[in-house]
Amino acid sequence: MSNYFRNVPDFDYVSRLPGAKISDYIKVKNFFKRGFLREDIFQELSFFTKYKIIGDDRPDNVAWNFYQESGLDWLVLTCNNIVNIQTEWPLTQTDFDRFLLDKYETYEKLNEIHHYETVEIKTTRGTVIVKEGLEVDSNFTVTYYDDITEKQVTPTKLVTSVTNYVYEEKVENEKRNIFLLKPQYLNIIYDDMDEMMSYKKGSSQYKTETLKTADNIRLYI
Repeated sequence: MSNYFRNVPDFDYVSRLPGAKISDYIKVKNFFKRGFLREDIFQELSFFTKYKIIGDDRPDNVAWNFYQESGLDWLVLTCNNIVNIQTEWPLTQTDFDRFLLDKYETYEKLNEIHHYETVEIKTTRGTVIVKEGLEVDSNFTVTYYDDITEKQVTPTKLVTSVTNYVYEEKVENEKRNIFLLKPQYLNIIYDDMDEMMSYKKGSSQYKTETLKTADNIRLYI
């Protein structure tokens, strides 16, 4: 993320450090300035490509693998609206195992049934009657007319159980499917970031495109 924070403009804030004078300021990064992708870019699917996170790869690993620039980890997160990496990025295997035991406490509970899902049901002709993976009650049933056999059919195997472990693993694996901006469009993002992170003239706080100074109300009391 170092490349991202390098672009964040500075803010001279009134110092509250011990021993600071009334007119002393301290330079900090203005984290109220936040980079984002323009809505028109988000809507243009051809700008993005699907990517699957492998193993314990972090955002910087993905950025290196895809862009050959680990400092673009912030772009990997921004492309997928990831704000909290602790909950929105795939856990390492060690952290995932720890999460499971913290949540379910015992291995026995991990193997308990979380819910039931449908299996795919088709007619003799191949028409799908019930899609696979629908969450249903354990006693879910369906009856349909098969126009080839000319019979009413009530399948006996309609649902399958999903354990707590399988459920949590599926939720975790879904985080691995992300989208990345294609490298040929990086210059658009660089230009947008320069524009977003620059201060504009017209404010009494304006000093330069990369620096503002907070009003020091203590000087006027």
